[in-house]
Amino acid sequence: MTQIVTPAQIEARLYALSKEIDESHAELVDAEAAYNRIKSDYEIAMAKSRMTYASKTSATGKNYTVQERDDLALLDNQSLHTQIGFAEAAVKAARANATRIKTQVEIARSIGTSVRTSMEI
Repeated sequence: MTQIVTPAQIEARLYALSKEIDESHAELVDAEAAYNRIKSDYEIAMAKSRMTYASKTSATGKNYTVQERDDLALLDNQSLHTQIGFAEAAVKAARANATRIKTQVEIARSIGTSVRTSMEI
């Protein structure tokens, strides 16, 4: 099934994609800001937790090992750890969406070139 595409349709699609690019960019900026905010909170909370366990002793009366302090700090901050994972996923999704839109722009441009060429024949 062949569908005839007009220059006006291509122009309308490119205008729509331009709007999508602007929205995608704003979404990506927001996602990256949220990610960096959560990452900062997470790193500060982890440092505080590790410092707390550095001055405590385990149930056996010995100091915690570095790995034990890291593990305990992670358990203390598991909610932030989960949030940072979701925030990172949101950034990746926003970047993928921007790439998708750019690909659609390239396709629309190629179709436009093809339409112009066929109109000259």
